[in-house]
Parts: sequence; C-alpha cells; structure tokens
Amino acid sequence: MRRPFALLAAALLVGAAAAPASAGGGDAGFTLRDPRITESSGLAASRLHPGIYWTHNDSDDGPYLYAVDSASGRTVARLTLTGIGSPRDVEAISIGPGNRIWVGDIGDNLGGKWSHVWLYELPEPRQLEDRTVRATQYVVKYSDGPRDAESLVVHPRTGRVYIIDKNQDGGHLYEGPARLSTSGTNVFKPVAPVDLWATDAAFSPDGDRLAVRGYFGGILYDWNGGKIKKVQRLNVPLQRQGESVTYSVDGTKLLYGSEGAGSEVVAEDAPGAAGAGSGRTGGRESAPAAGESGGSGTGGGLRNGVIAVAVVCAGVFGLRRLRRRG
Repeated sequence: MRRPFALLAAALLVGAAAAPASAGGGDAGFTLRDPRITESSGLAASRLHPGIYWTHNDSDDGPYLYAVDSASGRTVARLTLTGIGSPRDVEAISIGPGNRIWVGDIGDNLGGKWSHVWLYELPEPRQLEDRTVRATQYVVKYSDGPRDAESLVVHPRTGRVYIIDKNQDGGHLYEGPARLSTSGTNVFKPVAPVDLWATDAAFSPDGDRLAVRGYFGGILYDWNGGKIKKVQRLNVPLQRQGESVTYSVDGTKLLYGSEGAGSEVVAEDAPGAAGAGSGRTGGRESAPAAGESGGSGTGGGLRNGVIAVAVVCAGVFGLRRLRRRG
C-alpha cells in the first residue's frame, strides 16, 4: 500500500538534503525502472548471477520476486512462488548458502495482530527468466509474543536464520532453530539487543559483520558468533522511505534501497572493506532518527538542518503505518 503523505514529506527532504546517488551502474547504485516495483522492501545481491539484485514489493502484492540488472535497473526475471499460502506482508529477502533465497513474510504493522508469520525458501534459478518456482514455507513464532519485523538475514556460512524486530525504541536479534521444520512451528528467541528502529539488515559476505539500517541511520555490528558488538554508525543515505540494505557480492559496498516508484538504490563504501576510501577506517556517521542513538550529520549544514523535520516526518509516518490495515 502506498503512503502519499509519507512519500511526499520524505521526498521533499531528499530533494533538499540528500546527496545524489553515485553515477554509473551496478555496485555504484542504480534506479529500479520496473513500474511493477512500487514498494521495494527488500534487497539481496545474487552470487549466482553477478550484477543481479533480488527485490520484492511490500504488503500483499502477491508471491513475486524480481531479478533486477544493476547495470540498467531493468527487471530481467519475475518469479512466481507456488507451494505457499497468500503472502500477507513480505518485508525482507536474503540469500543463504547454496544460493537459497529466503523471503520474510514477517511484517505486522499492528505489532501483535498475527499469531505467527512465515518464511519462504526456494532455490535461486540458474536461468533468469519469468517462471514459477516452488518454495518451502515455514511457520514462525517468537518466544516472547507477536511483533512487527522487517529484517531477515541468513548467515552465509552456517545457514542459520535470524530476524530483527522493528521497534522505535530499539529491537532484538532473534535466532531461529539450527534447522527449520516444515511440520511444526519454529520458535525464534531473542539473543541480543539492537539499538535501532530497524527496517532491514544484511550480513557481510564472510559473515563477520552485520549491517542494520533504519529510516535515517544505521549501525554496523561485529557478528562475534552471534554475540553482536557495535562497531560504528553507518552512512545511510536519506531516502524517501528507506527500507532495504544489502552488501555487494565482493563486500566493498553497502547498497540501500527505498520504496516508491522509480526508486534509487544508493551505494556507499562498506566500512573496513578494501578500497572503501583512503584514510577512512570507520566510514562516515549518519544522522540519527527517532529511536536511533548518537551520530552526526554527513551532508553538511543543509543536511543537518533538516534532521529535526525528518524526525517529525518519521513520527507521523510511524502512526500511518500503524493504521495501515487496521
């Protein structure tokens, strides 16, 4: 569902304050040109098909995944998932070991309406073309009760699945069972706090770092075997409605996506990666949003001057999210 007020307010902020996307294509950033993609809510870089990024729409668009060529921003394949029920609020996508695509139908805008949520797993096709793919569906519950979430990550070495719930005051990293079951409920348990109003997250290709983003800020964590430790703030671009993040396949870039028709995917240097910028050991800090602690602005005085407006817009946007399907 589109949110005209939120998109308009944030678009004004972006037009006034955000740095432009990097020129060029691929890992330098790109624009989603498919008119069917209006609420891109997740992003995952394909290892099987270099230069391809998988995304999907938010809400109840249908059981569809889009493969986007980052060189042109055009969709080169649309997958239709079968073997699952009707998607309810798809919010995240991640690629695990063996080129298995994981999709998180984990949104709950009323913060407790759904007694359970779903994960879908499918093989990434070797040929990029419009096709139907059978997926495996898993039922998920949280050990401490229902909650809203938009972040799903699969560890690239262990294959273990994690969810981060979305809470304006900060959420938690939830760990799933070592092996998910299709015959019963999979209970996810909180294992570490996350100091962010998280809208997406991504593992570095080696699995050593976890990047978590919000609407106006982000945090990089050292994975530390699941006992995450905060490393630094991330340089998250100010976007119309920042919803997604993924590492590039080589780990040198973090790519940030947004909802909205014709939305841009903005590339930033990944902190600590080779070639991430001379003389930079920790990257630039990003401006904090409501529910996100610390940090300073990055785009000069003009960008700093709109942060207060951004926080107000975030608050109004949050209220509208809560009314979304009430």
